[in-house]
Amino acid sequence: MASKFALIVGVATCALALSACQDQASSGGGARAYISAVGSSTVYPFATAVGEKFAEATGNKTPKIDSTGTGGGFERFCQGVGGDTPDIANASRRMKKKEFDTCAKNGVTDIVEIQIGIDGIALGEASRGPGFKLTEEDVYKALAANPYGKPNSAKTWKDVNPALPAVGISVFGPPSTSGTYDAFKELILGKGCDADPAMKALKDSDKDRHEAVCTGLRGAPFYVEQGENDNLIISKLDKNPDSLGIFGFSYLDANKDKIKAVPVQGVSPTYDTIAGGSYPGSRPLFLYVKKAHVGVIPGLADYVAEFLKGAAKDGYLAAKGLVISPPDVSAKAAAAAKSMTPLDGAELK
Repeated sequence: MASKFALIVGVATCALALSACQDQASSGGGARAYISAVGSSTVYPFATAVGEKFAEATGNKTPKIDSTGTGGGFERFCQGVGGDTPDIANASRRMKKKEFDTCAKNGVTDIVEIQIGIDGIALGEASRGPGFKLTEEDVYKALAANPYGKPNSAKTWKDVNPALPAVGISVFGPPSTSGTYDAFKELILGKGCDADPAMKALKDSDKDRHEAVCTGLRGAPFYVEQGENDNLIISKLDKNPDSLGIFGFSYLDANKDKIKAVPVQGVSPTYDTIAGGSYPGSRPLFLYVKKAHVGVIPGLADYVAEFLKGAAKDGYLAAKGLVISPPDVSAKAAAAAKSMTPLDGAELK
């Protein structure tokens, strides 16, 4: 069985590294009878729900899903092809060109990209919190290490904006390996920085300098990384009512009894504002699938199909906080899943 798996994968990838072939032969390769997925903590609750439905419907083993963060997931996903590597990378942002190139370098050449829905970068506080209402610029001035190129001296939110509460700046958020972290910097922090005309002009004249000034975050006690477990941030807010947290919308939606949303630019993160794009922190969620593993790892194509079933209009994932994609996006995802058409790396940044 092991040699058969190695042969099939070798044909599918055309150029499988010798070490990968040897690993498969010695470790049993195709003997892995379960799906392996890694990546985003935001996608994790959806992926596990789909895994349970998939196992119940097909009789296959429940997939093994690790919450490693989007960046950490791509790192493992791109290590190679074969039974000792993941089949799927869950992602709360799109794959980067450099990650795609790393995959290709390691023999992962046919990657299928499937958007499974939409999420929002939510800011939340404890139910008994001060009732923050923030702008993108407020968030930038509070959390940037060097706002507009000068060291950050703000200690309270009132230092940032006289209209805000005179409480210490304290934000619990994801680590740098998280797609939520990357999306927060791009969608909230960067936009707050570009509210200044000089910073917006810097983006064209010195891209690296712009990125450093606009997306470099302060450390503790102002911004405190909490690992890949978003539920830990929820518990931190419950114990620290003057603090804020950053997490995916589904965690906000699932903990309405403990936390409340913080509006950004006058818009609260809700299902409708994220789906309609009026909330500034809206972002797509993805699955990345190794085509070489389809037909080799039992049930892989069926799991992807089950995911899209749950993510469809009136599907069961909406109840868990997934914002359903628009019809055209859903149609494109269904076509990609059916044909397993590889992603063109030229589309990536």
